[in-house]
Amino acid sequence: MIELRPFAELGRFDTDWLEAHHHFSFGHYVDPERMGLGTLRVWNDDTIQPGTGFDRHGHRDMEIITYVREGAITHEDHLGNQGRTEAGDVQVMSAGKGIIHAEYNREQSVTRIFQIWIEPAERRLRPRWEQRRFPQYDRAGELVPLASGRPGDDEALPIHQDAAILGATLMSGQRITHRLGRDRKGYLVPATGRILVNGKPVDARDGVAVWDEDALEVTAEADSEILLADVP
Repeated sequence: MIELRPFAELGRFDTDWLEAHHHFSFGHYVDPERMGLGTLRVWNDDTIQPGTGFDRHGHRDMEIITYVREGAITHEDHLGNQGRTEAGDVQVMSAGKGIIHAEYNREQSVTRIFQIWIEPAERRLRPRWEQRRFPQYDRAGELVPLASGRPGDDEALPIHQDAAILGATLMSGQRITHRLGRDRKGYLVPATGRILVNGKPVDARDGVAVWDEDALEVTAEADSEILLADVP
C-alpha cells in the first residue's frame, strides 16, 4: 500500500516566527487517520525565521532526529551540550528519562528543518545528544543511513529503535531501490525535486506512507534530495 500525502493537505501551524507543516498529528493538529506510522510518530516540516526559535522545553522517551535542509540550527540542553548543525547534516536527541533543551536559528536567513520523532524500544534511558556531518556527495545515487538502530549501520547516528532514517541525492533520471519488507513500514519525503515512488508521482515536501510492500523503487524526474524512514 502506498498513500500519497500532498504538502498542501498537511496540518499547519503559523506564528510570526514559525511556519510548521505536520505530516502526522501534532500539537493542536489532530487527525485520527494520521496518528503515526509504526514507531514513527512525528514528521514536521518547519521554517524558522532568523533570530528566533524554540525556547527551553522538555521531552521524554522519544528519539528526535533533526535534518537541516537550509540554514542551520543551534542546540543547547541542560546536560551542557551545545552545537550548530548546518544544512545537509543531522542531529539526534535521545530524550530518554528527560531532557530540557532549546533550538534556535541564529543565522541571518531562514532555517528549514525536518524534525522526526521515533518511539524508542526502551523507556527511561539515559538522555543523549549528538550531531554529525553527512556531505551530500557521499549520498549521491544511493540511500545512506543517517540515524539508525539497525545492526550494521555503524556510520549512522545511533537511535534506540530497530529503525533508520536514510537520505539520498539523486540526479534527474537516477533510480534506486530500497528493500522494505512487508513486516515494516516506510515514510518518504523529497526535500527537493520531483520523484516517482513505485510509479506514483511525488512532489517536493509531499509525504508517502508505505506498508505491506516488499520494496520501494524511487526514480528522480528532477534533481532531488530525499529522506526515508524505515520503521517497525
